[in-house]
Amino acid sequence: MARTVIDVDDRMLAEAAEIFGTTTKAATVHAALADAIKRRKRASFLEWPAQGGLPGLTGPVTGTDDPDRADAGRTRDERRGSRPD
Repeated sequence: MARTVIDVDDRMLAEAAEIFGTTTKAATVHAALADAIKRRKRASFLEWPAQGGLPGLTGPVTGTDDPDRADAGRTRDERRGSRPD
């Protein structure tokens, strides 16, 4: 692990420590970096299907035409109206 000297805003560091539940500056910085990386990876993964990541598997979902469903062919509003209050 590399040792690096950086200037860090004390208020931001204290707020991040509270959010992550860390007690040292190093642990807080590590937690913040790990969180930033995870967030970016999740965002990229969510965009992946829209960018063609699942060819042939994306498209409209059609579940109301299933003849085995008791409410097949009915709209969502019609199905909601059939529920007892």
